[in-house]
Amino acid sequence: MNRLTTSWGGFELARFPEDPRDTLRAWDAADEYLLGQLKGIDDTAPTDLTGTLAVVGDRWGALSTSLAAHRPVQITDSFLGQEATRANLARNGIDVDAVRLRSVRDLPPERIDVLLIRVPKSLALLEDQLHRLAPAVHADTVVIGAGMVSEIHTSTLKLFERILGPTRTSLAVKKARLIFCTPDPRLARTPSPWPLRYALPDDVGVLAGRTVTNHAGIFCAERLDIGTRFFLRSLPERHGPKRVVDLGCGNGVVGTAAALANPAASVTFIDESFSAVASAEATYRENVPSDMKAEFLVGDGLSGVPDASVDLVLNNPPFHSHRATTDTAARRMFGESRRALRPGGELWVVGNRHLGYHLRLRRLFGNCEVVAGDPKFVVLRAVRQ
Repeated sequence: MNRLTTSWGGFELARFPEDPRDTLRAWDAADEYLLGQLKGIDDTAPTDLTGTLAVVGDRWGALSTSLAAHRPVQITDSFLGQEATRANLARNGIDVDAVRLRSVRDLPPERIDVLLIRVPKSLALLEDQLHRLAPAVHADTVVIGAGMVSEIHTSTLKLFERILGPTRTSLAVKKARLIFCTPDPRLARTPSPWPLRYALPDDVGVLAGRTVTNHAGIFCAERLDIGTRFFLRSLPERHGPKRVVDLGCGNGVVGTAAALANPAASVTFIDESFSAVASAEATYRENVPSDMKAEFLVGDGLSGVPDASVDLVLNNPPFHSHRATTDTAARRMFGESRRALRPGGELWVVGNRHLGYHLRLRRLFGNCEVVAGDPKFVVLRAVRQ
């Protein structure tokens, strides 16, 4: 936990879930730059925050917590981001209802007077967000984006310009930059091009040639990533009424493949991204008979799954948290999988070979075998004893 000092006061902030081994802060220089701009810096006047204030893409609640006195609407694709916001409000003695939490799958406010956007890593997610928000923006809306210099490109500015109106950037401060956009009501409001659908290749087993649905911002939304493609070729063959979890499901192709290969299975799709779970459900519904069982959960990994209740966990863990490389998510996913698996239950993991997941799995489960491998990826199997 660290303390963020702003013109609105000091706030103790942490990421969610808290991990004492994780030294990453819950904010960065772009958050600080944006908060300073709102209070007025370099002889600029403070921003009038009356009316409806929307904060989009607030990663760990630093912006929403700092601005809680103005009752912002927070819009995010991250369940963990929402939980971080709730936790950070509570630890600073702020009523959790001071921030109105919405996901990117919810309808945005009908009118937005101040729009603050943390530029996401995914240009597609930004495009989808701007299209969804544009009808709520009016000529007098204050629109400010924020990101690190490495996150803001010419293509980023062109999206603001094309969808909302004239756009300019600030000078860089501590490797952060702001985006200022002046809404132009004369621009045509066009629908978002997302979700995107594509047919899967012929070498992915039961999913060959089937169609997958991808909402904006999910991992490899425009094509099947090579790691998942490798995983699909190596999935275990199981039969009977097994409970299977596609953990970190993304667009749901792994869990859908497991369901098609074993129609008696009950598959649960879990991801912390609202868009990912929506994608997984759309992919599943299109490809699987309607009488087959499935559950779709937005949440913090397997935290809501009872102990010793699962037969098989399929997992392609992320190793990035925004711009930072970290194995925090993988560590938690592996530990939760061991807890949730029945004795004899199995965790199957695909990952880049260099990440060394086999060492962690062997320490945790007491066993780990390489099921398949190539120069880049390995598929690993660990059994709950």
